[in-house]
This record gives sequence, structure tokens and C-alpha cells, in this order.
Amino acid sequence: MSRGTACWRVLNLSLGLDEPESVLLGRASQRAGIDPEAIRSLGIGHKALDARRQRGGSRLRFVVHVDLQLDADFEARGGRGFHQAVRSGRVVARPAPARLGVESPHASLRGARVVVVGAGPAGLLAGLALARSGVAVDLIDRGPVLAERSRAVARFLGTRTLDPEANLLFGEGGAGTYSDGKIYTRVDHPLETPILDEWIECGAPAEIAYDARAHIGTDRLHRILPRMRERMEGLGVRFHWGTRLEALVLDPAAGSVRVRGVRTSQGELPCQAVFLALGHSARDTLEGLATQGVVLGPKPFQLGVRIEHPQRLIDGARFGDSALAQGLGAAYYSLTSKAGGGAPAAHSFCMCPGGQIVASVNRPGLLCTNGMSNSRHSSPYANAALVTTLGAGETGSGIFAGIDYREALERRFFEEGGGDWTAPAQRADDFLAGRISEGLAGSSYKLGIRPGRIDALLPRRVRGAVGRALEHFERQIPGYAGPDALLVGIESRSSGSIRMPRDETHRRAQGFENLYPVGEGAGYAGGIMSAAIDGARSAQALLEFGIGSRGPA
Repeated sequence: MSRGTACWRVLNLSLGLDEPESVLLGRASQRAGIDPEAIRSLGIGHKALDARRQRGGSRLRFVVHVDLQLDADFEARGGRGFHQAVRSGRVVARPAPARLGVESPHASLRGARVVVVGAGPAGLLAGLALARSGVAVDLIDRGPVLAERSRAVARFLGTRTLDPEANLLFGEGGAGTYSDGKIYTRVDHPLETPILDEWIECGAPAEIAYDARAHIGTDRLHRILPRMRERMEGLGVRFHWGTRLEALVLDPAAGSVRVRGVRTSQGELPCQAVFLALGHSARDTLEGLATQGVVLGPKPFQLGVRIEHPQRLIDGARFGDSALAQGLGAAYYSLTSKAGGGAPAAHSFCMCPGGQIVASVNRPGLLCTNGMSNSRHSSPYANAALVTTLGAGETGSGIFAGIDYREALERRFFEEGGGDWTAPAQRADDFLAGRISEGLAGSSYKLGIRPGRIDALLPRRVRGAVGRALEHFERQIPGYAGPDALLVGIESRSSGSIRMPRDETHRRAQGFENLYPVGEGAGYAGGIMSAAIDGARSAQALLEFGIGSRGPA
């Protein structure tokens, strides 16, 4: 009879670029203080390239965490070496794998129908977890299905005529569909594994389960999302594309409010609960919800510019000229500049190796840039956001003050670019010197660039943060702030500026019995994976606690 197994993670094993992964068995058993024969199976739990500069030059290597399956009672009978490894933190217990959904939903969900608003990662994973548990789901999105959305994006690039409902922000997959497809996050939650498994089953590469810089790529996302939709439809999910939320249908009750349906641009949908997975750019919807009593509040958000370099510059700085590094692909970076010298902190965000800069916009007259790349990182350019954090001290304390502040800057950059989504650009050395850039080189931004005084367009606080970051990052990556570095602006939607307060146990909106705000638009996520986890966690809460509690939300 099988004893069952438990998972233990062995941390921080070193693996050379030219070493086979088979050497990890011996290293893991030695570090864990156990006999290799006790290991039932071994898997890579985490793998990261260490490209840090050390005395005498850079020594490239992989840092690997290995997951060992041991007998369930091994901890009790393990030897002194194993217990010492656990006490020292070299080995840690891993929780049992979670699952999306539950086997026995709360009784109040019997026969219930839930509306999910938004087909980004938060909405999709909330809908999937509910449907896997037998709950009927209507998923609505103001944008179109992916094939139609792709045609709308192509028309925008070709004609500069923007469709406010079909663009790089609205439609199947949300804003992340046209991004680098990054799915690494600082969020550590058991639901991460089943979510990754779901994407792998839909066509994502298997290494996303352990790669520290896991990246799917825009091209793969465009194949994965339709497969995910088909799986959800097989579970009974009904998708409603081109369907905008216009209002909640409310049933006020003593002490709280219950939602009994949604009014949409295509008619009314009755339901027993609503998930709001709106994303960060649906201002009109947020304003409508506020008039209906949904509590909204301001939150700090990030703002800055895109910076673009030749990819070869980043490769050389991170990998050097080692022959072993040639198979590593395009290099990436993640850099932080601490506050000092009168300037606030700043950091790089959404770094896209071998990628391109795109116009992430949904309204005429506004310019916002973002980055994306395909799975092969085939562009000769690398780009990233350089951002700092702003709050009420800079924008004012009103609910929509952050959005007003952001949109005023987006309008300013749009006009500086000529009013047709051409983007103002400035070389990094010229930004630091406070001068216009003449004779700009090429850029990956398909709508074109023109010389602009980004240093003058940015607010003083942001200008100081970006300038200090450039000088700091130059010391880590030579040439980072040189004439080959191009600033393209503005990057203003790295995170949302609004939060919908919710109870973290039941995850219901304040004052509501059955309204669930999730993801970036609700102020609880900052990327594909964190949004997906947030949506799934809220679905799990509804499945566990059910509908109808009159307790405080």
C-alpha cells in the first residue's frame, strides 16, 4: 500500500550553463541531507539566471529550487541531516496543490447564475473556477472576440483611426493580450500552480511552471486564449462580446444591497452575483458604478516613460561575450533606484526583451505607451517602463483625481506628438541635459516618433525620479543612459489609480452582499498572473461562503 507523498523544496542549488539538469539529484539530496534512494520523484520548482556582476567579472549560472517528493511520513523518520536542513531553511515544506473551483459549492449557489464583467485574466479565471464547480456563468466584455479585435488593432495601425471598444485595452484577454505575456509575480499563492497548468494545457510552454522570468509572448497568447474560451464554453460559460455594462440592477435590503442583475448595451441579464473585472481603463463604467453607490477610493499608481535600447546593448551588459551565453536568448533586466537627492524612488517595469513599444489607448486624443514581445524576442530592440509612484499629494484626493491627472498628461503627450499617435521621443543623454534630440534613430514604435522635450513634458517629481534612475542604472548597464537609449512617452497605465474596498474574507464590495471587485481595475493586481490569482481567489470565496449573508461586507 502506498504511503502517500509530501513535497519538500530544496532552495538555491547552483547549475552551470553547460551542466545537465541530471546533476541536480545529487546536489539536492546532499543539500537536504537525505539518501537519493528516498526521493520518489524530482522536479524543478523555480529556475532563474544569475547574471550579477562579481569581482573578476560576471559568472553566469542558474539558481534552481528543486521539489522533492518524499514519503508522507519522511519528516517524522528523517535523519539528523534532513532535520538540520529544515531548521536552517535550506529545505522548506511545500503546500499540497490547490485546484480551481471546489467539489461541493455552497448550497446557496444551487441553480445560481453569475455574471462576470471583463474577459481579462481576472475575469477569465473567476469564470473558469466558478464553471468548474458547476456554477452557470455569463461573461460579458465591451470588446470583441480575439480575431475581430486583432483586425481592429491592425486597422488602427494602418489608418490611425481608433475604435474605442476594440483596441489594445478592450476585448478578449484584456490589456495583457498585447503585452509581453509575463506571468511571473511576487504573489505566492497555491492557486498559481493550477492556473499555470491550465495555460500549459491550452498551449503555453511547459517551462512557465518554473521559469523565474516566465513569458508566454503575444503570439502564443493569441493561440492560447481561443483554446481557453473553448474549454470554458464546454463547461457552459456563455460569452457576450461587444456588451458593455451600463448599470447594476439593485435590490436594496436592510444594511446592505443585493445585485439581482446587470443592464448592458445588449439588454438585461438576471443573476445572483456579479464579478467586476473591469481593467484599469474603463473610466465610464467606474463613474457609472460610483453613482449607484459602489464605494471607490483613490490609490497610489505608477507613471513614467518607456525606454528603448538596442537589444545587443542589453545582451552585452548582462551576458558579456561568453560563448556559453549565446544560447540564453535575449537578456532582460529588473532595476530599482532608491529615493535620494531630492528625487523619489523609481524602477523598471514590464521589461520586454526583443520587443516593441505599442500605443495602449482606447480614447481619441490621449497617448499612452506600453511594451509587448513575441515568444522568440525577435525584435532588435529592448524596451521597459521607467516609473515612479504618485499619490494624492501630487494628484489631489478625489476619487477620479488620479485618472484626471493621468489623462491631462496623456493629452499633453498626444498633442506634442502631432495629434496622430506619433510619440514624442528624446535620447536619454539629452533628457539629462535638458535639450531636444536631433536626428533620432529608429524605434520599434510603429506609429512613429518625433523629437520632443520629454524632460519638460513630465511633472517635476516624475522627471526627477527618471533622471536619477537613468544615472543609477548607467552604472549597472553601461550605455543605459547614453545616446543609444531612447525615451518614448508616456507610460501612464502601469497600474490603476482606483480601489474598490472589499472584505478580504468574503471578498465582497463594501456595502454589497454579492458584488465582487477583482483584478487591476479594482486595485488588487498589477499584471497577468496577480490578476488571474485575484479573480480565482474571489471565485473560491463565493464558492465557499455562498450568497445571501447579511453580515457586513
